Amino acid sequence: MKRLEGKTCLVTAAGQGIGRASAERMAAEGGRVIATDINDASLAELNAIDGIEARKLDVTNKAEIEALVSDIGGVDVLFNCAGIVHNGTILDATEEEWDFAFDLNVKSQFRMIRAVLPHMIEKGSGSIINMSSVAGPVTGPVNRLVYSASKAAVAGMTRAIANDHVKQGIRCNAIAPGTVDSPSLHDRLRATGDYEGALKTFIGRQPMGRIGKPEEIAALVTYLAADESGFTTGVVHVVDGGWTA
Repeated sequence: MKRLEGKTCLVTAAGQGIGRASAERMAAEGGRVIATDINDASLAELNAIDGIEARKLDVTNKAEIEALVSDIGGVDVLFNCAGIVHNGTILDATEEEWDFAFDLNVKSQFRMIRAVLPHMIEKGSGSIINMSSVAGPVTGPVNRLVYSASKAAVAGMTRAIANDHVKQGIRCNAIAPGTVDSPSLHDRLRATGDYEGALKTFIGRQPMGRIGKPEEIAALVTYLAADESGFTTGVVHVVDGGWTA
């Protein structure tokens, strides 16, 4: 029997990077995967994968979230992967950037959890996995003020949910990656105006001499989704190649 057989798994930002790799891995492990994104082209690609049902979803829209969860009939696993990275110090940051980062990185997870939790409680089981980062909960990289603050909030929310609902059979964990290869990472590197130099800097801070692979994070997501991690809750799992060791 595959590890996620019989489980409905809901993934946000499944169109690329960690979200895409996680949706594919969950489907390969037998899960019924509801893979959401706002990109139509990515959704078309996901729909072609066995075990994946692609659905368009704006995670900043409460009504859309509630309609989706009502339609699919509750979930066993929620992986909150949607997020954005803002660059700059507190003097560079605008209130608009702060508000958008917290809306997408934190409040979207709040909305998603609020929507799926009642069904999980009724069933007496459920695994919630939140995307955090080493930036914020573990360390404070330069020029990542807004991002670090939002990801620290995710870690705090994760621990609170884990403690509030552990006796109802709910597990809630967070993943705190270091630098992971993804299309969005390469977009940020190009935005610096010195792609090669920025990539060299990112790799240089990794003791392993490389950045992470989405599939390496997806392996942890799948483990936390499965029953074999049943004694694990309230943990921020650092996966950063030794950067913050």
